[in-house]
Amino acid sequence: MDQLQTITTEELQKKLEAGEKLELVDVRENEEVAEGIIPGAKHIRMDDIPTNLDYFDEDKEYIFICRSGRRSENVCYFLMDHGYKVKNMVGGMLEWKGNK
Repeated sequence: MDQLQTITTEELQKKLEAGEKLELVDVRENEEVAEGIIPGAKHIRMDDIPTNLDYFDEDKEYIFICRSGRRSENVCYFLMDHGYKVKNMVGGMLEWKGNK
């Protein structure tokens, strides 16, 4: 199995501050996202990912976000199996210090 690529909350924040265009996907539940989401992130609940594969482009890399990094890690492995380029934000929103 391929090694899962990861990004820290600090690395992600630096990229966003540098103006990089990133494909962020938050896989938390609606009530979690209501408490705050990284600006520019798309919200697709983890359970809805399998029925939303047409949203993803195999030529782009996606960074997945959840509360702690566990659900987004599972989503990353699922999408890697389907040929997508993914990164998991380790630590999740619990460690996110940026805007939301």
